[in-house]
Formats: sequence, structure tokens, C-alpha cells
Amino acid sequence: MSATIDPSEADRSLLGALSLSRGTVDKAAHYRQDESWLHQKWADERTRVLAVNTSRAPARFVDGVPQLYLVAPIEVSSEASRVFLGHEVGVAYFAVLTESLDLPVDVEWVDLRVVGAQLNDRDAGLMVTAVGLDHWHRAHPMCSRCGTATELVSAGWMRRCPHDGFEHYPRTDPAIIVLVRDEDDRALLGRQARWEKGWFSTLAGFVEPGESAEDAVRREVAEESGVRVGEVVFLGSQPWPFPSSLMFGYHAWATDPSIEVDGTEIEEARWFSRDELAAACQEGSVSLPPAVSIARRLIERWYGSELPGDWSRPIQVPR
Repeated sequence: MSATIDPSEADRSLLGALSLSRGTVDKAAHYRQDESWLHQKWADERTRVLAVNTSRAPARFVDGVPQLYLVAPIEVSSEASRVFLGHEVGVAYFAVLTESLDLPVDVEWVDLRVVGAQLNDRDAGLMVTAVGLDHWHRAHPMCSRCGTATELVSAGWMRRCPHDGFEHYPRTDPAIIVLVRDEDDRALLGRQARWEKGWFSTLAGFVEPGESAEDAVRREVAEESGVRVGEVVFLGSQPWPFPSSLMFGYHAWATDPSIEVDGTEIEEARWFSRDELAAACQEGSVSLPPAVSIARRLIERWYGSELPGDWSRPIQVPR
């Protein structure tokens, strides 16, 4: 295939409404160090609080659709660590990092991976932010310079070492995820070695020091599948806070479609035409990523339409 392929304008248009990139609440970062304002809002009866525990938060299902269960500040423990999530139309939103919360019988703890695609825009934004910060706080309780226990400051958006004053901020790990296409417009999908047989997705990997995201696309595809890539087109990004990734989504075009999997990360890789993928999914020999993943949207962009829900693999939630 020629390396000078020129993707169409449709191929270059950005993906819209990615499941975990739909927040509407203003993060209002300028209030994070305003202790007077934060105290006032915590005492405001209109303020709403989301409990979060790793990747889970409480929700109530209304007609089968999840809605986050938000409570007043008075309903949560004063000892719980809290994070300011943002402000919208006179309402301040906080998260409390907690292991438990007394819930009504019709409310349950749900995982962001499971409900992320079903939440409304406001709730999706609140939960993805709360989950990301909760993971960060749990993973970084100590100062990386001296080992002293750090303190939560700046409304939960910083941890400060009381010994040397060093300030620690939440970090996001850039990662690429890519659907590769060949000269016949087939899609390259792979199966990780730890996945069940028949589970396929787009290729992905972390951006390494000293490289651009586009270089990471070419390197990861070559390392995992042996396929060589030329043209690379960015289509959108989505946070993936499990624990701290930001996924940069791409389509790329192969210059050499020969497959030679690494056998370590990727155990199997195949080229699929649209008809071949549909047939495999319909017969149950292939399952694809769920709707919450940007991988699903990259596949749908190539496929030309939304994929049936029963083509999705089960969502794996760590215990």
C-alpha cells in the first residue's frame, strides 16, 4: 500500500460525544484555594456530594437508566476526605472518598465502566473526575521525595508534604489507541494474551518519554502486530481513569499489512472486512469492546454505523 494515502474529510472529522468526555460542570479551579468560599458552599443546602470508592459510586436506576445518587453535605461523614468537583447554576459539587455510605434500598454501588455510557452528560463528567481523583489519592499517600505522609489541600487537587513542603499534583498518563486500516479498507483488530478467546479490540499502548503520540501509534502497532503504519489521523480523546490514562484515539493506514504478533501482549491479530466482522460477531466467535470505550467508537467510525449491543464482550470489573 502506498504511504501517501490521503484520508477523506470524513475520515478526519473528530468523534463526538465520547462516553467519558461529556462533562458539563465548570471545574471552577479558581475556587480550589478559596477556603472561605469552599466552607460556605459546604454549608449550603443546595450543594450536592457524590460518594466514590475506587471506580464505584452510588446510583439509582430509573426506568433502567442510572442516575447518580447525590446527597447533601450533612449526610456524609465530616471525617471523609473531600474533593471539589465544580460549580454549575448556583450548585457546588463535591466528592467524598469513602469506603461506605448508608444507601436507600433502591440505590446501589455501580462501576464507571458499567454505567459510564448510560449516564447523562453531567453525571458522566462528575463521576469520571471523582474516580480519577480517588485513584490518585489512594495511590499517592506518601511524598515521593521523603516518604512522609502527605496532606490533601487545594480542595483535593493537590497533596502537600508537611516535612519539606513539596507539592504533588494529579498526573494523567497519555496513551494511544488506534484502528489500523489497509489498502482494502479492512480493520486490524487484536486479542491480548490475557483475554478470552474471541475478544478483539483496537491496538493501544502508552506514550513513552521522548516521543509524540503519533510516533507512539507507529511504534506500538509495529511492536504488537508487526504491521507498519504511515498516515496517522487523530480523532478524539477520552479519559480512562483506571487508574489514570488519557486515551488519544486514532485511525492509521498500513504501509505493510503483514502480521507478526509479539506473542506477549498480543496473542492474535487479524484483518477484518466489514462483512467478515459482522458475520463473526453475529455467530458469536468475535466480541468487541463495550460502548463506554473509545475503542468501540473507533471501530464504529470505520464500520460506518453504530454497532449492535450484543456484539459487545462482557465488561470486566476488578474485585
